[in-house]
Amino acid sequence: MTADGLFEAGIVQGLSLGIESLSLNVAEPQQRQLLSYMALIQKWNKVYNLTALRQAQEILTHHLLDSLSAVSPLLGHIAKTKGDANAGIELLDVGSGGGLPGVVIAICCPNIRVTCVDTVSKKAAFVQQVAASLRLSNLRGVHARVESLTAPYDLICSRAFASLPDFVSWSAAALSDGGVWMAMKGKLPEAEMAALPSFAQVFHVEQLQVPGLEADRCMVWMKKPTTLSTQASSS
Repeated sequence: MTADGLFEAGIVQGLSLGIESLSLNVAEPQQRQLLSYMALIQKWNKVYNLTALRQAQEILTHHLLDSLSAVSPLLGHIAKTKGDANAGIELLDVGSGGGLPGVVIAICCPNIRVTCVDTVSKKAAFVQQVAASLRLSNLRGVHARVESLTAPYDLICSRAFASLPDFVSWSAAALSDGGVWMAMKGKLPEAEMAALPSFAQVFHVEQLQVPGLEADRCMVWMKKPTTLSTQASSS
């Protein structure tokens, strides 16, 4: 076991090497929080069925490292639009389940205020428990349907949640003027992109490389057309 008694050394090293492979700057205390989050997933999973995966190595690669692959593109977007990667923004993680990628983002990016919303009350409660256990003041879990949320969020993200048309339609009322959607997908969802409603347009697509995971991953960035944003501002 490791010094903190959470996982075998191979898991700890796998996380560290994965972070290095993703060129992320994640301090040691944050890495310990990520390991603690993994431990909480395994503990609560027995009762709450947060994920079908049970083994630590699978949770590490398929969930933590997969979610970590979104951090660098996210910070790049913030730096480009705000002029500072450390600028604070409001982020909504839709269909968050056990908090992926929302909890991972909250741990790695303390300046980002993360709200994880899910229709399953036990999963929202789990995120609240994670926030309390890891003392993450920038994280909260909400039990609700995303359609009921109207607070302006700068960025709305999802990970393997729903089709792109459904994702943007259900969350459109919660997106701030000038805000963007960030959808983590597997293979490039060309049919879904073609079926997007008129109020959402793709402005960037990037491939994601997840350490230790041989699978297609991509991120689809979307926003409201400029004309719609202008109309919203003037109304």
